[in-house]
Amino acid sequence: MIKKDVLRTLCEVPALIKAKKLLKPQPDDTPDCLGARVAQNAMRLPRRSAFVFEGREMNWSQFNAEANRYAAVFRARGLRRGDAVSVLMENRIEFMVVVIALNKLGVIASLINTNLTHRPLVHCVTTANSRMFLFGEECLQAVAEVRAELELEDGDYLYVPDAGTIAAPDWTLDMAAEAAAASTDNPAETESVTIGDTAFYIFTSGTTGLPKAAVLSNRRYLATAGIIHVAGLQLTEHDRLYLCLPLYHGTGLMVGAGAAFLAGASMFIRRKFSASQFLPEVREHRTTAFVYIGELCRYLLHVPARPDDADNPLRGVVGNGLRPDVWHQFKSRFGLERVIEFYGSSEGNIGFVNLLNKDCTVGSSALPTALVQYDVDRDEVVRDGAGRCVRVEAGEPGLLLGKITAHTRFEGYTSAEATEKKILRDVFEPGDAWFNTGDLMRTVDVGFALGLPHYQFVDRIGDTFRWKGENVSTNEVGEIINQHPQVALSNVFGVEVPGTDGRAGMAALRLVEGVESLDLASFSAHVQAELPPYARPLFLRIQREIDTTGTFKLLKGDLRKQGYDPAQVADVLCVLKPGSSVYEPLDQDWFDRIQSGAAGY
Repeated sequence: MIKKDVLRTLCEVPALIKAKKLLKPQPDDTPDCLGARVAQNAMRLPRRSAFVFEGREMNWSQFNAEANRYAAVFRARGLRRGDAVSVLMENRIEFMVVVIALNKLGVIASLINTNLTHRPLVHCVTTANSRMFLFGEECLQAVAEVRAELELEDGDYLYVPDAGTIAAPDWTLDMAAEAAAASTDNPAETESVTIGDTAFYIFTSGTTGLPKAAVLSNRRYLATAGIIHVAGLQLTEHDRLYLCLPLYHGTGLMVGAGAAFLAGASMFIRRKFSASQFLPEVREHRTTAFVYIGELCRYLLHVPARPDDADNPLRGVVGNGLRPDVWHQFKSRFGLERVIEFYGSSEGNIGFVNLLNKDCTVGSSALPTALVQYDVDRDEVVRDGAGRCVRVEAGEPGLLLGKITAHTRFEGYTSAEATEKKILRDVFEPGDAWFNTGDLMRTVDVGFALGLPHYQFVDRIGDTFRWKGENVSTNEVGEIINQHPQVALSNVFGVEVPGTDGRAGMAALRLVEGVESLDLASFSAHVQAELPPYARPLFLRIQREIDTTGTFKLLKGDLRKQGYDPAQVADVLCVLKPGSSVYEPLDQDWFDRIQSGAAGY
């Protein structure tokens, strides 16, 4: 068994060598971008399938030509290298056309979560300083509702038809109609686009306030996508990727689609994930790879098993959040050869990838990292008497830091203030700077691994938790909850729900003086109107007082430990049940159902 493990690991070495070359530093002015790679695919693989989507198929030549038409329209509208355009659209071929067209011109695509409405949507458009707002027909209502709050003129709104049942409003430009007669030639501007240019803004909830726009350069996009293509999934033009994660997120767009773009592989695109349709579609469209988040894997395991589940063309999957408790079951049931779990973030300067195909690990990294002691209860980094951070022992959980150097830059956010908040300084020596990931990790023993330490994700810390594949800012949720007239103060945190990944939201509330009980109907309506589904707290705890530190920082440690267990909490507890829009009292029976995994979350 040991010999087999050694041989299997050694077989990965050639791919590792190729991947390492991708990390070789290059000058910022080196010409290259995703749009240029698509043009190369059109030359090299003109008739090979690029996309399959809802009964349509498009080859690389057709896709490149369509992207060029859109680029010509963007140019005619005055967009230039360095400008930003907000993009709000569901997963579909047109989304890919739009982002490639913008990239060919060096224009930044600012990708917005399609769950956002009202204030968060306005914030995302304005914080990116977008010159124009491009959106799909399917998102028309959300955009129409915020037009009055945006400093954009009629004609700055670019409309992309979908079902074709709603005509482009008179305050928009119909991109499909304009592009129909535009040139299919590759734009000359692409030759001037460099790896140092910003390709995308990808929004992340971060740890405070409204979503922040993380800066993603062509360099980091191409490097990450290249590593997954070459050494992760090891894709070729003969592969087809099953892609159902939202393309406004880095996992779907950079790790999944990016690897396929660089390999010239085909992509089967789905608007949204369906556990019941997954295997039938994998077989029908002969998809050989899949991009996941851990929550999707759990959903798939909840589908009744069949003896032939492993009889499918999938050979490898890539993603993050596949926890050790379901790893082996998932891999075995679907007959997978490779599980390429990774760790990273849209804004981070470091990452880990399981390139050696070891079980239950996010892999290793060639970049400078450190695990340091962190006091979870006090929510702060531990420093010694000299004011320096303290490294943890092997196997112990610690806060993951990534050293900021000339070759591992922290590209940060569009906000300089938000960028600085993610940097720890004077960590081990005067003047050094490290990116604070906000995550606890530990090293794990995975057997023969070429001397490379392997890591395992432990938990998120502080003011962010992850639920349904989305990062949720507790401060942002708290600010919105505090707007309810009966709430004096709220303390939001994440709690575990058995049988699910990540943490669900829970809010401890102190009511305003004179209010004896929370009006659940009114409060529920406020939450439903102001927060997207993934950010709505599932549990409420009504407290007379909320504990704070001497500097009035909210304390969360005991609240997290007690959670929503009626046996540990004397305060009133409420719950938002699956499919319901109104909070109701949480009793012991429903708590027991949650603990048994039968509640349906």
